[in-house]
Amino acid sequence: MTVRRAYSFLSSPLVGLFPFFSPQMSSQLPVLAITSGEPAGIGPDLCAALPRREWPARLVVLGDRDMIAARIHAVEPSLDIIDYRPDGASREGALEVLNVPLAMPAAPGRLDAINARYVLAVLDRAIDGCKSGEFAGMVTAPVHKGIICEAGVPFSGHTEYLAEATATPLVVMMLVGGGLRVALATTHLPLKDVPAAITRPLLTDTLRILHKDLRERFGLASPRILVAGLNPHAGEGGHMGTEEIEVITPVLDALRAEGMQLVGPLPADTLFVPHTLEQGDAVLAMYHDQGLPVLKHASFGGGVNVTLGLPIIRTSVDHGTALDLAGTGRAEPGSLFAAVELAIQMAKGRSQA
Repeated sequence: MTVRRAYSFLSSPLVGLFPFFSPQMSSQLPVLAITSGEPAGIGPDLCAALPRREWPARLVVLGDRDMIAARIHAVEPSLDIIDYRPDGASREGALEVLNVPLAMPAAPGRLDAINARYVLAVLDRAIDGCKSGEFAGMVTAPVHKGIICEAGVPFSGHTEYLAEATATPLVVMMLVGGGLRVALATTHLPLKDVPAAITRPLLTDTLRILHKDLRERFGLASPRILVAGLNPHAGEGGHMGTEEIEVITPVLDALRAEGMQLVGPLPADTLFVPHTLEQGDAVLAMYHDQGLPVLKHASFGGGVNVTLGLPIIRTSVDHGTALDLAGTGRAEPGSLFAAVELAIQMAKGRSQA
C-alpha cells in the first residue's frame, strides 16, 4: 500500500488507507456521536444528508432539536427526526437527534457569541459519551473559533479542546484524503512561533503517537513515515537553518534505533511528489501550512481530520463553517460522509483489537 493510492470516499470504503476493514466485519453496530457544530454554519445542513446512505453504524446527531429540524426540513421536508434514547435504535431514513438546547435562536449565516457556550456543550456531551462508552466515537462538524473566543472562551480548535477535555498531554492532528495521510508536528500556531515549538521531546512524542496509531487504528504493522524538514531545502546543511541538524535528525536517529521506519528530514518541496510519497504510509509535516495545502488540493470536500493520541476516536470534516452556504441547500456532505466512514472503520478495528 502507498499513500498515493486513489479512492472515492463517496462510492467505496476506505480500504486503500485502512487495509484491515472489510464489509463482512462484526455485525454489531457502533454508535457514533455526530456534533452539529456552529449553528449558524453548514453543520446542521450536512447532517440532513446522513440518511441518504445506509451506514453500518447508528448515527446520533447532537444539537438543538428544533433548530436542526427547521434547517433540515428547509432542504429535506420529508425527513423524519426521532429523539435519541440510549436503549433505542436507529430507523432507516430518519435522523436520530440528541437534544442540546440553544442559548438563543440561531439564524443561518449569522454568528452570535451567545451560542458559543452551546457549541461547547454539544462537544462536551459527545466527549462524555465517548469516555463512558455510550458512543464508540465522535465525528465533528465545523465550529467557528473566532466567535467562541469572542464569547470569552480561549479556543484554538477542536484538537486542543479534546486534548484538554480528555487530560491527554499531547495529541496529533492528521488529515486523510486524496490518497494521503498528513500529520502535523505543530498545529494552530503563528508561523513565527513554530521553530521554538519544535523541540526534541515534542517531535519524539509526536512520532511515537503517529507510529502507534498507524499500527493500532490503521492496521499498518510497520508504518513508514516521511518526515519533512522545517527550513527550505531541509536547511541545506545548516546554511538555511539548523533545526534539522540540532533537533530533527537526532530524534529520527534515536527512533530508528527503536525500530521505527523513518525517512528524512526531507525538503517539503520534493517530499510531496509521487516518487517520494510511494516510499511512505504517512507524512509528518512540521507546521500547519506546510502539509495541509497539498492534502487539501488533493482531497478538498472529501478529506478527514483525525485526532491521534486520544483515548477516544474522533474524526472531523476538513472544512470550515461556510456561513454563506448555511441554509441554502448547497452544502456538499462529502467530507462529513468520509469522516463518518473512517470513524466507523476505526471503531470496528478497535473492537477487534
